[in-house]
Amino acid sequence: MELRAVGNPTDLKGLSLEEMERLVADHGEPAYRGRQLFHWIYARAAHTFAEMTDLPIGLRARLAEHTLIGALTLLAKEISRDGTRKYLFGCTDGRQIETVLIPDERRLTACLSTQVGCALACAFCLTGKMGFIRHLQPGEIVDQVLALQRDLQPGERIGNLVLMGMGEPLHNYDAIVKALTILSHPMGLAYPPRRITLSTVGLVPEIVRLGQSGLGVNLAVSLHASTDELRDRLVPINRRYPLKELMVALRAYPLPSRRRLTFEYVLIDGVNDRGQDAQELVRLLRGLRCKVNLLPLNEAHAIPFRRPSRERVESFQRILRSADILATIRESRGLDISAACGLLATETNQKSLDTTGCLT
Repeated sequence: MELRAVGNPTDLKGLSLEEMERLVADHGEPAYRGRQLFHWIYARAAHTFAEMTDLPIGLRARLAEHTLIGALTLLAKEISRDGTRKYLFGCTDGRQIETVLIPDERRLTACLSTQVGCALACAFCLTGKMGFIRHLQPGEIVDQVLALQRDLQPGERIGNLVLMGMGEPLHNYDAIVKALTILSHPMGLAYPPRRITLSTVGLVPEIVRLGQSGLGVNLAVSLHASTDELRDRLVPINRRYPLKELMVALRAYPLPSRRRLTFEYVLIDGVNDRGQDAQELVRLLRGLRCKVNLLPLNEAHAIPFRRPSRERVESFQRILRSADILATIRESRGLDISAACGLLATETNQKSLDTTGCLT
């Protein structure tokens, strides 16, 4: 029978390899036992210590007494007409987050949350309407992937991870760096950095730190405007880190060969979708190795903007392409279950929102 952790147990979910090696050393065990433990927790997604059959029984008993294997609780799951799956997870403190699994032709993409709510209050995003509640711990970020893996059908696999769910990842910098290290570790979940994308609205000091970290993940920047006047309205953090500072940091960002910076640009009818806006965006991005994802606004009652016509979206795209900027129109996925970009906002955390659902 599995022993229960007592006192103030250490949650193993979220510990790095080095921390697990130190933990087992404190129990008088050699470092390789920590590597075995790390592999069991992440690569093999163990729920109990009884599963860890290559660890000594005495060590398993001590771990069960002093540690625990934390896990998110699946509270609800919705499946869109297009196959997108939205999951509502409960944290141990009762808070709730949403995670989205998006199918494409060859693989699945997991859209992970990094915070409960968000402090940055972008004008077109429901997550920002929730306000900031708290940061997610590294284990809560990693466990979203493990929980999704448990729900996969035979033959399915998660090929890409995007930190584009609830919250601003770089606002929770230390936790996301630790989570990314676990997610990409060969003995952990072993996701190649080229298969991981982090999206930010532009926290300049943290962009610089991320570039210096050596993690090598893809960087996506939620831009949405090419002038400070307009971006101040849509993305309030621009008042602290204006476009000039942001672009200096991005032009210095160390890009691996054959990779590009990604810019996310939500097109809003009559606000940032004019030909003039496209031309200003061309000037802003000139000389950068980049691509632009154009996202027609996903409307919601609590958002005071409207989606532009397809004609306006395609006209904007043509202007970018004529300047040799790679520009794609990203179709909304999971719109019927509020799983699309900008619609993630757990109802229990913000009952005033005139919608249910998630946080991309």
